[in-house]
Amino acid sequence: MRTVTLGLAMLLLAGAACAQPEPRPMKLVLSRHSTVDPVEIMKHLSRKCPNVTLTNNSRQSDFMLYAGGWSGSYRFMVIAHGGDTIYATETTLLSNAVKDVCQFLNKTHQ
Repeated sequence: MRTVTLGLAMLLLAGAACAQPEPRPMKLVLSRHSTVDPVEIMKHLSRKCPNVTLTNNSRQSDFMLYAGGWSGSYRFMVIAHGGDTIYATETTLLSNAVKDVCQFLNKTHQ
């Protein structure tokens, strides 16, 4: 009986650990000064962060993304409405810059 109870408790704990809230949908508008190809950014966004999309409508966006740099040196900044820079990352790979932005957005803006 103790084994069955222990097994059920473990199953319940495993289920609770897997039941994380679904990340909320968010929209990013790309800064006009960005130099990174938006198609490449969107390609990585759809893989790493399917709840985040790019939009052309700044009024309906949640944040602005500045994506600068070139292969081997990418610099991304997330800018809140009102102009405050709230996150920045610098990476060698584009995929890592997008991943960093996604993790920031999903951790702090659920």
